[in-house]
Amino acid sequence: MSIKVELEKCIGCSLCVKACAQNAIQIVDKKAVIDLEKCNLCSACVEACKKFGAITITKTSGAKIDVNDYSNVAVFIEQHEGTVAGVSYEMLGEGRKLADQLGEKLVAILLGNDMHQQADKLIKYGADKVVYMNGANLKDFRDDTYAQLVCRVIEEEKPSIVLAGATAIGRSFIPKVAAKVWGGLTADCTKLEVDTEKKLLLGTRPAFGGNLMATIICPDHRPQIATVRHKVMKAAEYNETRSGEVIVHNIESSDVTERTKVIDIVKEIESTVNITEADIIVSGGRGLNKPENFEVIRELAEVLGGAVGASRAAVDNGWIPYSHQVGQTGKTVCPKLYIACGISGSVQHMAGMQSADYIIAINKDPDADIFQIANLGIVGDVLEIVPELTKAFKEKVAT
Repeated sequence: MSIKVELEKCIGCSLCVKACAQNAIQIVDKKAVIDLEKCNLCSACVEACKKFGAITITKTSGAKIDVNDYSNVAVFIEQHEGTVAGVSYEMLGEGRKLADQLGEKLVAILLGNDMHQQADKLIKYGADKVVYMNGANLKDFRDDTYAQLVCRVIEEEKPSIVLAGATAIGRSFIPKVAAKVWGGLTADCTKLEVDTEKKLLLGTRPAFGGNLMATIICPDHRPQIATVRHKVMKAAEYNETRSGEVIVHNIESSDVTERTKVIDIVKEIESTVNITEADIIVSGGRGLNKPENFEVIRELAEVLGGAVGASRAAVDNGWIPYSHQVGQTGKTVCPKLYIACGISGSVQHMAGMQSADYIIAINKDPDADIFQIANLGIVGDVLEIVPELTKAFKEKVAT
């Protein structure tokens, strides 16, 4: 975008100066002068100068492209310490489905170090082609480095659609990729479809706090990029008979501009499993009253072999780390069993767990919203009920 003052129309009235919150405009020789370093193109001055039309903002869309030059579906493969993340298998499954509907190929983009065997396995999980960037500097995620290399692959392969998991990593660097390649991005999708005639990706995601589902398209730019929530798509199945092409690029530090480096990785010590992978999740909310009471949640989770979750209220209060947060602003989960303890059931929280196969809600408020989606509701004090459940399950497991 660019901003311009048409001097022949400007009368030096200073209305634009008063409207500018950035203090980016001053009157010089009875004409408005805009400091482009301060201006954030908010358009307040344009509105103030509406009577005279002396200030205009022009929107630019970047380089013109021919959407017909782009084809195939690409999937970014997320990895942690050399192990492919579960969400990436979901992306492969969904990408395979979209590619088949379009009659195109599925390309997997993998960045890592000494992951040649995993790269080969991606073919067995549905990819027709794997572009593997191999280098010691790619072992740990850094958004600048990953963004540069994924953009490089996109520019070479020209995929029409790019998918990635809406994880902490995906949310961190995929928007940067979209900006660099002038692609359209739909974030946090829960459903993907394609218009096979127009070859448009239809990305559906919750809007307005989960009260509305919005379907977003990108008709004029390529690639069409979407990040997808974990546990909402079916994972790809392993097929030993599949064959495909694996292209390996050995990357040196000098091949990319690196502005950051990993000093150390401090892992959170947790005795229960990761909530995004768990079949059973026991979550606590504001009804626990204080952080020490999360111990009863952990005890039940450990007995059941499940994970510990939490509502946003519990995380905001500092009772438990953000990595446990379930909901629209946390993690989307889809366990076989979800036990909500002292969680009232905000729209944002329910949007992140309502796909669970079976939901048990424990709350002393009989009118709590969580009971509307629960398969089983227990009205009472969680600090009395949860320990009794833990005791009963321990006895059952012992027998």
